[in-house]
Amino acid sequence: MENLTWSEFEKVEMRVGTILEVNDFPEARKPAYQLTIDFGSEIGIRKTSAQITKRYQKEDLLNRQMVAVVNFPKKQIGKFMSECLVLGAVGDEGDVILLAPDFKIENGLRIG
Repeated sequence: MENLTWSEFEKVEMRVGTILEVNDFPEARKPAYQLTIDFGSEIGIRKTSAQITKRYQKEDLLNRQMVAVVNFPKKQIGKFMSECLVLGAVGDEGDVILLAPDFKIENGLRIG
């Protein structure tokens, strides 16, 4: 594992967002959902895909808050453009558990 400097860590924009829409992503190589996430007025709404189908059903994700990195470059995944990276703990079998605040908070708040 490579160490980061404090200034490198400060460049990573991890923000809280609320999932507004969840769709299947049948074109993905590994099972995934397409998510539309509200990060508040400063950042706005972003789309991404996430391989979280082992633990989460679509209806369980709607209106759920989670944490994502919002300052990576956009990434083309097939015909879909990913605009952020959802964060989660990855288990041995590839199942992802989303990182999320314990309480409902304002969308767009920075993680530090």
